[in-house]
Amino acid sequence: MLILQNIGKMHEGNQSGISDFLLLGISESPEDQHVLFGIFLSMYLVTVVGNMLIILAISFDSRLHTPMYFFLANLSFTDLFFVTNTIPKMLVNLQSQNKAISYTGCLTQLYFLVSLVALDNLILATMAYDRYVAICRPLHYTTVMSPGICILLLSFCWMISIFYGLIHTLLMTRVTFCGSRNIHYIFCEMYILLRLACSNTEVNHKVLMATGSVIFLTPFGFMIISYVWIVRTILRIPSASSKLKAFSTCASHLAVVTLFYGTLCMVYLKPLHTYSMKDSVATVMYAVVTPMMNPFIYSLRNKDMHGALGKLFLGKAIRRLT
Repeated sequence: MLILQNIGKMHEGNQSGISDFLLLGISESPEDQHVLFGIFLSMYLVTVVGNMLIILAISFDSRLHTPMYFFLANLSFTDLFFVTNTIPKMLVNLQSQNKAISYTGCLTQLYFLVSLVALDNLILATMAYDRYVAICRPLHYTTVMSPGICILLLSFCWMISIFYGLIHTLLMTRVTFCGSRNIHYIFCEMYILLRLACSNTEVNHKVLMATGSVIFLTPFGFMIISYVWIVRTILRIPSASSKLKAFSTCASHLAVVTLFYGTLCMVYLKPLHTYSMKDSVATVMYAVVTPMMNPFIYSLRNKDMHGALGKLFLGKAIRRLT
């Protein structure tokens, strides 16, 4: 954080004119902004409460101290961090006439945005590996997915994500903004900032494509291969009830992966010059809707999670009565 602030302050001196960006959001109409404030505030509160409940339920129920729920708790923490990085500032802008965000603030928001999206992606890939081992190599599960290895895998995901975010943030400090600094978006987003640049951004584009392919396509390919093996293994199970039980342990993860990659592809699988306000809907989907939906998807038909949430609320009720 301090590194980003120092870089931002040093680079502000190299930027001509004002150093602030203006986050104009999806709509500049006062009527629309009041409606959007209510919608986004509700979605933010639901996201925070939902993901906090998932984390607390997993933390306090010893039955959920397994690799799958360990990674799920970290996914919820990442989603919580992700929305807190962008939504509060957007809510303030919707209620304020001053929609400025400093150059340093914009870079900081960009850094956490890029890092956390990458982290989400890597955790989902790790969860796919967990399901693969559990279904295809059940006899080796306790050894392969031991607590030490789980922590090592998660640490690796964090390190790669931090490094990935740092690369693109540092490259962004090389970009010069000498024209309009109006961002018609809900947060400081990579593509939008590159479109506002008046310097050569070819290096940014090449690095973005190269690193993006590794960070996103490699885990996605890994997930596809994992689920091909999982499906093959499930189809070999003779009992229909056992097949259904095995598949149900993967259904929630598949739904989240589909939602995550579907919305991400809607935004980023297109040329930079075609990026427009129409992509705001897709951005809201992956930046707000996906983190909000994840707790519902993972707890909707999950009996263990239902039990853990029940114990969490029951325990609080008993403590109040006593």
